[in-house]
Amino acid sequence: MKFKNILIVIATVTLCLAGCKTGPKISSETAADIAAITDSAALISPSYAKGFSVQYLEDGIRLVDIQDPQAEEEDKMPVGYQFALIPKGLDSSIYQKFVPEGYTVVKVPITKTIAMTLLQLSNFTALDAHDCLSAITTTKNLFNKDILSRVEDGTLPKIGHEGEFDQEMIMAANPEIIFISPFKKGGYDAIKETGITLVPHLGYKELTPLGQAEWIKFISMFIGKEKTANETFSQIEKNYMDMKSLAENTESRPTVFSGEMHSGNWYAVGGKNHLAQIFRDAGADYLIKDDNTGGVNIEFEKVYATCAKADYWRILNSFSGDFSYDALKKSEPRNALFDAFKNKKVIYCNMKQTPYYELAPVHPDLLLKDFIAIFHPELVEENYEPTFYRILK
Repeated sequence: MKFKNILIVIATVTLCLAGCKTGPKISSETAADIAAITDSAALISPSYAKGFSVQYLEDGIRLVDIQDPQAEEEDKMPVGYQFALIPKGLDSSIYQKFVPEGYTVVKVPITKTIAMTLLQLSNFTALDAHDCLSAITTTKNLFNKDILSRVEDGTLPKIGHEGEFDQEMIMAANPEIIFISPFKKGGYDAIKETGITLVPHLGYKELTPLGQAEWIKFISMFIGKEKTANETFSQIEKNYMDMKSLAENTESRPTVFSGEMHSGNWYAVGGKNHLAQIFRDAGADYLIKDDNTGGVNIEFEKVYATCAKADYWRILNSFSGDFSYDALKKSEPRNALFDAFKNKKVIYCNMKQTPYYELAPVHPDLLLKDFIAIFHPELVEENYEPTFYRILK
């Protein structure tokens, strides 16, 4: 009987302690946000992207570390960036004990931000999250009807270009954070003076196509679209890997080079660039085999010595009007010396006519299929209509 009474007393004390607990309570709305963040379908764990990592703590708190995907490069990001993503409504007395020193607190989900590049904008488009944008930088080479409509009616202002940002417009847009490209030159010192939290987006420095595309997961953590990001990327990954497997066992591997002459030098993507990887995954041999990860300037003579006999030549530019072999020869008469020019095997995309930078960063699967259709047309459906690239007529 005494044992039973002791159990009753213990239970009563426990209930009292639970019910009388002092300190901040978590509201039902915040609890719902935490549940959404920690849902297994919403957990963010990058598989290909090397530029960010995520650590989950209690109460939906996440520590996000951003580092240069090209850590071995001389121009690597001099410092890392660290953010603690805290569910809105969570009292500071709850999260402060979990957040390490050096982490910048960002309350999520945010509702207003600025996309500084088309690559960043492509992430918001893929996540159906244009409502989270309070401003953009430019509409050059932009085709998205929803974005253009918002710009036209004034609900999505333009804040200017790199080095010429309108600080008053930025403040008027009232963003909670601004996604930036820290390697870009000019303008960011002025933005720092606004006191708005700047968050680096390094998707453009990823060395693999899927690594670049996976930055939609990064954006999703700030705007509460994690589940959508996982589902979207999973389908992109499947499409890409399915297409890659088709081209893996092809008997022939045509050769390809890239770029054009500009201001006396040939600008081409390096051998470690993600585009070079797409060429390889499409069953072709990219002839620029250096260790450069971005673009490289090469003298014409060196390009010609390496690529004169290449099967294909890839060009991406913004040409007013219809680009042609005559226009290519006019821009540089020596272009006509390449076999790819002579054999009419120039692979071309005009950014003035194609939504390249607002789609391609998150859809390497579409890029890959375009190139496979050119290099190995027997592997795609008959009458395939390319998204970006086709043989120049």
